[in-house]
Amino acid sequence: MTTATAPNSPPPSTSATSRLRNVAIIAHVDHGKTTLVDQLLKQSGNFRAGELEKLAGGQHDLIMDSNELERERGITILSKNCAVDYVRPSVDGGRPEVFHINIIDTPGHADFGGEVERVMRMADGCLLLVDASEGAMPQTRFVLSKAIEAKLKPIVVVNKCDRPDARIAEVINEVFDLLVELGADDHALEFPIVYSSGRAGWSTENMDHAIMAAGKDHLPDDAKADLRPIFEAILRHVPAPTDDVTLPLQMLITTLDYNDYVGRIGIGRVFNGQIRSGQQVAVVKIDGTIKSSKVAKLMRFAGLGRMETDTVRAGDICALIGLDTVDIGDTIADPESPKGLPPVLVDEPTLSMVFRVNDSPFAGQDGDYVTSRQIRDRLEKELQHNVALKVNFGVGQGGEEFGVSGRGLLHLGILLETMRREGFELAVGKPQVVIKNIEGVDHEPIEWLVVDCPNTAVGSVMELVGIRKGEIKTMEPRGDAMTHLEFEIPARGLIGLRSRLLTATQGEAIMHHTFERFAPMNNASLGRTQGVLISIETASVTHHACELLSDRGVLFVVPGEKVYAGQVIGEHTRDNDLVVNITRLKQLTNMRAASKEATVVLRQPRLLTLEAALEYIEDDELVEITPKSVRMRKRILDESMRKRAERSARDKDEV
Repeated sequence: MTTATAPNSPPPSTSATSRLRNVAIIAHVDHGKTTLVDQLLKQSGNFRAGELEKLAGGQHDLIMDSNELERERGITILSKNCAVDYVRPSVDGGRPEVFHINIIDTPGHADFGGEVERVMRMADGCLLLVDASEGAMPQTRFVLSKAIEAKLKPIVVVNKCDRPDARIAEVINEVFDLLVELGADDHALEFPIVYSSGRAGWSTENMDHAIMAAGKDHLPDDAKADLRPIFEAILRHVPAPTDDVTLPLQMLITTLDYNDYVGRIGIGRVFNGQIRSGQQVAVVKIDGTIKSSKVAKLMRFAGLGRMETDTVRAGDICALIGLDTVDIGDTIADPESPKGLPPVLVDEPTLSMVFRVNDSPFAGQDGDYVTSRQIRDRLEKELQHNVALKVNFGVGQGGEEFGVSGRGLLHLGILLETMRREGFELAVGKPQVVIKNIEGVDHEPIEWLVVDCPNTAVGSVMELVGIRKGEIKTMEPRGDAMTHLEFEIPARGLIGLRSRLLTATQGEAIMHHTFERFAPMNNASLGRTQGVLISIETASVTHHACELLSDRGVLFVVPGEKVYAGQVIGEHTRDNDLVVNITRLKQLTNMRAASKEATVVLRQPRLLTLEAALEYIEDDELVEITPKSVRMRKRILDESMRKRAERSARDKDEV
């Protein structure tokens, strides 16, 4: 599409920050941010043919989603930086202009909102992507509110215009109404609009052309259309940095990276002054303390990587290597004038759970890291870069339990899955919403829930949400077969809701939610309606026992799997827990059975994922997580001790 400087060429002239742009790309989950960034990289001309294709992978062959979990799940979890040198051809035949554009790709899921909040400070403008069919969704509201707080004017990109069910005009009106609702000023309300298809790699500023592209793989009037309109919109509407290079150095660290050879790497934006390789600097910590350090290497973003440079001036984004100690929110300042910048502020966590040492009979068989000290060290390491996470190290006696709070179940589930793959073994309790005491009254988080489902399943969806104290706010048709529903629901009502919605709609429901506000707590119980089947023996599951228990409920285990006494092995058909023998052997006799030749087909077991298990358990249960398996168990394994504890709890309630 365009010619550009080679990836290893020197940076553009520092005399003109007017040729520098810092832009964040924000949107709701699955609205096409990462796909669009990949296409911008491909069409920038900064890479050789086939170079980017080697880096693609995962469900959708994405380049920016480089993390293993991101590629497995098809979502962005971590915000990432990249840069392109865009060459604008000269109009009058003179020398072309070279612009250095720093692009920040952010997650779209509400649980990773902390990633969005901490990188907003690095940008001077943002691209707000909105799906041409789905329109403004819960996370669109969240990311747009953060952009307005950071005083960033959005460039609205209506993406996926090639969808057959695109409704472009209605989506633009939804974005305008959302901006008005969020209190945007008149300047932000006059937002520029670009219509695009990130997957097909084209964009246009003409709405009529975009409407004609619905259901097609290219623009009808321009088969050679590319993403040049988006590059030009960035240059026209994202302001160049206005930071002062003559003032003393101030750089805010917003991201941390790590390398086995050089240690911790601090990434952020230079707001004032300039920073040089080998320079002595002052690290102003969040608590105000000042530590002296030295920049060993200075790296500037180029393409998907970084290249070493001597100087970075105000307005640019860079990476620092060699600092003795640096954390997110620290300010790198001039030693002669060490003034800190306002720290990175993120919203409070809404969900918490207890991490504890695994004490099951199978403890230590799979994991390499099983002690409380190792779990503590890992959580402390996570706190260094996961700004939305909070850990209370004083929970429980003996230091074997830790209270971990995050933005949602997926946020904590990704942490647990990462630890599991690293070789950790631990047990976690039921997720609990974070309760706030406001003026002596307990308040719980309320979430804004959006569900798109088939018309035939609307009744089932409303019933499931209503049972969990959800209140419907909006219901409108989307096409001929789908209905769009919006609810307000307590955050604790969302735990376990997704799996039940998918079951009720045969897997066709699409559910999204985001934090709305805190409200006085409703004391209604929102627990599980069915009891569980509990193993009474420690041995291997037998085919015979599975056959006998098939009428008692749905099993979570398969024949041959090892279980222990107190492990949850299935869901009971009734509302009470039932202790069963899942390891029973068939008695061998010399009598011929009449049904000997009959083929017995067992019911398909329900194999729960990590997130499904976390949603399923109750207060008296734990999820045991090891590198090779995920099991559910009772907190008290022995049956007689469990009954004694239940009687004691009932006696206390009666008193």
